[in-house]
Amino acid sequence: MLGLPDHITACLFDLDGVLTRTAKVHAAAWKQMFDDYLRRRAAGEGAVFVPFDPVHDYDEYVDGRPREDGVRTFLASRGITLPEGTAEDGPDRETVHGLGTRKNGLVLRMIREQGVEAYEGSVAFVRAVRDAGLHRAVVSASANCRDVLVAAGIEDLFEQRVDGITVTEQGLRGKPAPDSYLAAAKLFGVEPRNAAVFEDALAGVAAGRAGAFGFVVGVDRTGQAAELADHGADVVVTDLSELLDRG
Repeated sequence: MLGLPDHITACLFDLDGVLTRTAKVHAAAWKQMFDDYLRRRAAGEGAVFVPFDPVHDYDEYVDGRPREDGVRTFLASRGITLPEGTAEDGPDRETVHGLGTRKNGLVLRMIREQGVEAYEGSVAFVRAVRDAGLHRAVVSASANCRDVLVAAGIEDLFEQRVDGITVTEQGLRGKPAPDSYLAAAKLFGVEPRNAAVFEDALAGVAAGRAGAFGFVVGVDRTGQAAELADHGADVVVTDLSELLDRG
């Protein structure tokens, strides 16, 4: 019925791009923040401005990662190193935390203005998982995870949440490390081999594979099915409702 192996007893879902249509919002916020920074930097150095690519750069360097990791990883791809700063840095500070704060302010504004929509196929799948008696958790790098779930009207479908706040409080490594997914499985007392991971991000699929989870589902929203498979997805779908059809 669910299109999952019989030994799976818990389902661990990424948020943006898997459950909610917020991946494009995040990509737009990253682009606006990085382009503003890169444009000023290029002008100051007399260099050519090369904008942030909301598809390649987003998928490769920031999608699925904790906010500060995304800043570091993308800037490193451009040969740029900034001071770390602190979590208290405002959006005007040119530090890793400052740029992260600036991006977060942009995405929160976009969510307020545009709202949050859940994927109907994902909601149907999660309800089927619930009705089948399997555990359900959201595992997201976003510190705004709960706000997004509430705005989308789906918070009640999940028993547990491991998000950006949890990652910071518990000192977990961000995706592609498997720490956040392992923490979610532990909340249910479930071994990784008995849990399924659902991810649209390359880093998230890699995290599921690194954690030796029993089933890793890649959700292809942007035409990167081959890359998701290469990073460790056992199966790739364009919508979770396809799993119900297979079941």
